Amino acid sequence: MLRPLALFAILVPAAAMAQSPPPDPAAHQMTHEQMMMHMHHMAGSNSSNPIPAQPGQDAFAAIQEIVGLLEADPSTDWSKVDIDALRAHLVDMNNVILSADDKNENVEGGMRFTITGAGAVRDSIRRMVIAHAGAMDGADGWGLIASEIADGAMLIVRPPASEAAKLRGLGFFGLMTRGMHHQMHHLMIARGQNPHP
Repeated sequence: MLRPLALFAILVPAAAMAQSPPPDPAAHQMTHEQMMMHMHHMAGSNSSNPIPAQPGQDAFAAIQEIVGLLEADPSTDWSKVDIDALRAHLVDMNNVILSADDKNENVEGGMRFTITGAGAVRDSIRRMVIAHAGAMDGADGWGLIASEIADGAMLIVRPPASEAAKLRGLGFFGLMTRGMHHQMHHLMIARGQNPHP
């Protein structure tokens, strides 16, 4: 008598489970908002459980930052926003910093930089160098004059005499990072504005 009862005890729950519908995987998925709230809650309630902060790629991070600023600003005119233009600018930055060739020579009162590359890199060089010279000429007493050449651009830089060593130390690539106008330019480009009128 015990054997049939034991078999009955095993088979009844198994049959009930077989008749119940399979779990809905979507029911266990969090929406993006729920996931973010959960992550913030975990970070706030347990500092030993930090959440990742890096998005994993610098151009992605720059675009993410700008999108966050645009979404937080109620005055954003979304009909003018152009994130593709910002991405194109970030491609130019990447091309110049990672793929351009530079040569420099001393000139009276400063240095001449000859920046070259082929194809898309050449075009990026022209856009970046001409724009940077326009934005930074005269800042802190530094004179910048840029012009296009066959394979890219030429940049002549004349700093105050007391900063000649600084110019040599910076070189072309350090020079391109001077001035905090880049971040504001990114926001202007994303808003569909011209940062270099």
